[in-house]
Amino acid sequence: MTRPATTPPLPAALRFDRIGIVMMSAVGDAVHVMPVIHALKRHQPTARITWVLQPGPATLVRGHPLVDDIVLFDRSKGWRGFLETRAALAERPFDLVLGLQVYFKAGLITGFTRAPIKLGFDRARARDANWLFTTHRIAPHVGQHVQDQYFEFLSALGVPHGAAHGDPHWTLGPWNEDERQWQRQFLAQFDRPIAPIVVATSKAAKDWLPERWAEVCHTLWNDYGLQPVLVGGRSPREIAAESIILERAPMAHSALGSGLRRLAAILDGAAVALSPDTGPLHLAVALRTPVISLLGYTNPKRVGPYDFAQDLMIDAYGDPGEDYPLDMTYRENRLPRITVEDVRERLGRWKAVYAERRLAELVTRFG
Repeated sequence: MTRPATTPPLPAALRFDRIGIVMMSAVGDAVHVMPVIHALKRHQPTARITWVLQPGPATLVRGHPLVDDIVLFDRSKGWRGFLETRAALAERPFDLVLGLQVYFKAGLITGFTRAPIKLGFDRARARDANWLFTTHRIAPHVGQHVQDQYFEFLSALGVPHGAAHGDPHWTLGPWNEDERQWQRQFLAQFDRPIAPIVVATSKAAKDWLPERWAEVCHTLWNDYGLQPVLVGGRSPREIAAESIILERAPMAHSALGSGLRRLAAILDGAAVALSPDTGPLHLAVALRTPVISLLGYTNPKRVGPYDFAQDLMIDAYGDPGEDYPLDMTYRENRLPRITVEDVRERLGRWKAVYAERRLAELVTRFG
């Protein structure tokens, strides 16, 4: 495999024995890192991979069969969090560090690592002078989906990847018997397949209206024989949305606050999921659970479903017929453009294209 040029050029012989990964925050980004880890381990099965993560996404990754070590960065501790992470990294020398996050705080963490090669993004894409903390940078590239951007690092390293190797490949879902037992018990309380709904995100501009989610709950229950299940955390916005939805759609079941591990188990056992642009959307894609995604604030070409259920996506980001650029521009006030009828139309497509196979899978797995 021919390596694309890096700045400065990487040495001809690279060691992959001890690899550090700096991608600390968003759950969706953590999901996109997992195929990179699969490719690295496939390339060198004996590689030891250490991942620097914040506590939230770390709960999802902990126990992953291909992640050997996790170093926590607790941002809530302020500068003490940086000092604790620096101390932990001082005890872990690496052959190679991948700086997959472009913000200044991630640059500081990359700077704390000890490695002869710290590979990061090119200057144009490295925000906040992040490139100053790396020794080598991947080649400039026009905008791509986040997953493809991470795959650029594999190309630069000469690590084989792509569809011929089964990529993207994830390992997610319940990983131990206690989690599988919880999943079976959760699903057994319902007399119909479940349809999780992610009621809110980290940004209000990415949220759909809870009144419309309530109407969708009625459609799921009455027209498709599905059990609506509200999922997510217990932030004030999520709790407020939960209250509105349950008042207007009392057949819905709330599982807010289950935690990331159990959320993954819920999505893994779902007939179809419904989500705006947030981490659970990408979890559903990785689990191969059909997901109706609602995007408008963020660019679907960058952060939409990567390689699965793209035909179930509702794109409110672009105007009809617009060939919008693949960039990181955010667009306000787009989610209200999505109507209940838009979601119903995608549910019809789910039934026509995905439902039979998905429901058969669930019967095989859960009875």
